[in-house]
Amino acid sequence: MTGSRVLALGHYQPARVLTNDDLAAMVDTSDEWIRSRVGIRTRRIAGPDESVASMATEAAAKALANSGLDPADIDLVLVATCTAVDRSPNTAARVAAALGLSSPAVMDVNVVCAGFTHALASADHALRAGAARNALVIGVEKFTDVADWTDRTTCVLVGDGAGAAVVTASEEPGIGPVVWGSVPEMGHAVRIEGTPSRFAQEGQSVYRWATTTLPPIARRVCERAGVRPEDLAAVVLHQANLRIIEPVARRLGATNAIVATDVTESGNTSAASIPLALSKLVASGRVEPGAPILLFGFGGNLSYAGQVVRCP
Repeated sequence: MTGSRVLALGHYQPARVLTNDDLAAMVDTSDEWIRSRVGIRTRRIAGPDESVASMATEAAAKALANSGLDPADIDLVLVATCTAVDRSPNTAARVAAALGLSSPAVMDVNVVCAGFTHALASADHALRAGAARNALVIGVEKFTDVADWTDRTTCVLVGDGAGAAVVTASEEPGIGPVVWGSVPEMGHAVRIEGTPSRFAQEGQSVYRWATTTLPPIARRVCERAGVRPEDLAAVVLHQANLRIIEPVARRLGATNAIVATDVTESGNTSAASIPLALSKLVASGRVEPGAPILLFGFGGNLSYAGQVVRCP
């Protein structure tokens, strides 16, 4: 085999919607304040009976059904998450058990908001090497579990959900080379620490890094894939907030691309944000099969990872 491709997608979001007005009754904020600073209108909140593993399973089941493959065909499960409470069995093993997969390799990946694109690259590498034939790659977060609901600068951002992709070995590569890295000495800028764990960030530092450093790296992703930014059909960045998504996409030069802005209705769902937005975009029919889509994750650890994929 010479590569891999995304065969199918699926996503899941909890039913409960938390509006900006709802938040204004909880902390000192307002709908206008939130919209003007991050562009978010609503976010989904998981219930006590919805876990990281259960949301991942829901999204993965939809992707698997959309792929036409049988559970026995999946031999690798990668789950990107930073909010799983349990250490063992890991989330990937719980998903595999729930879906009745026979004997897959099961791994969780924690690269926070860049987790899905790291996991997708890892699946691509495994399939290229012949270590697997079909993989489930999932991004999932119950980010509201680690929210500080007294901090108006961060609690307004977070949401819960999951997105999943079935990736299959392919003679014609549909997943481009990954460009990835980090700025570990600035890892303190995004933190989920303590007991109980709480999310905190240095917003201005993250904003400056994302809007100045990331556009040239995103262009390098396109170069490695042999695609000009102006030829991209869509751009799916980590759904951090509109004040980062819009300038990064503009400075990338993707003048003809649909820019995913699912953050407005889903909030920042960390590792789930890219597959969630991608699944919704593809389901909408706005992108033709085979068209190039840039995926680019960034965030915690000041990590980043991106690749160009062909629309399934």
